[in-house]
Amino acid sequence: MIHRILLACALVVVSCAQTMQAQDLLQYREFRLGATLTSVATLTAVTPAAVTVLHQRPALLQDLEWRPRYVSRESAAIAPDPVDRMVFSFYNDQLYRVVVDYEPRRTEGMAQADLMAAISATYGVALKPALHANPPEVQYGDPDLLLATWGNAESTLALFRAAYPVRYRLVVQAAQLATLAKTAAAESVRLDLREAPQRELERQQKQTDADLAAAEEAKRVNLPGFRP
Repeated sequence: MIHRILLACALVVVSCAQTMQAQDLLQYREFRLGATLTSVATLTAVTPAAVTVLHQRPALLQDLEWRPRYVSRESAAIAPDPVDRMVFSFYNDQLYRVVVDYEPRRTEGMAQADLMAAISATYGVALKPALHANPPEVQYGDPDLLLATWGNAESTLALFRAAYPVRYRLVVQAAQLATLAKTAAAESVRLDLREAPQRELERQQKQTDADLAAAEEAKRVNLPGFRP
């Protein structure tokens, strides 16, 4: 009987630990996946006007960039934050991804295992084999190298070695929202390509009308005072 009670208690403890870990996977520092743009802007002291609108249809996709540049309050010694840059991505005003770039000088001398251990202290043991994880789009050079992942069906964390510039990068994202955002972005591009010819015709017509209006205004001003 006692053994059964102890076993039941152990199962409850494990279950609670797993639940806490699942909750932690939805959070990076003070930022929680699913948060609104306004709440993230308030935490970072970045004005929402600084947001970059990537697509407006079929869903609103936005990015907000932040460079922390603050010192730790947990130590009397000045300890610059290792984070150099964060990019928060939103799907219909819901935070679905945080891309964290670490300052190379603040990770100098640290091996992959060191970073994995530090991340695992917060998010649990890294998953092996690694979950499928897609890095943000690469603008230059080779794609980022996936080093390790943490996560579950709800959210994932992925540690990369970025190729350009060379640095460590952590990507935290909500799985369902990330899928919706990817689908919406692809559909937005498809719609833009389909409507591009019509938009170009409208642009040309608008320019023609503006040129004619400018010519008429110039004529109205110049003709009365013209002397041959």
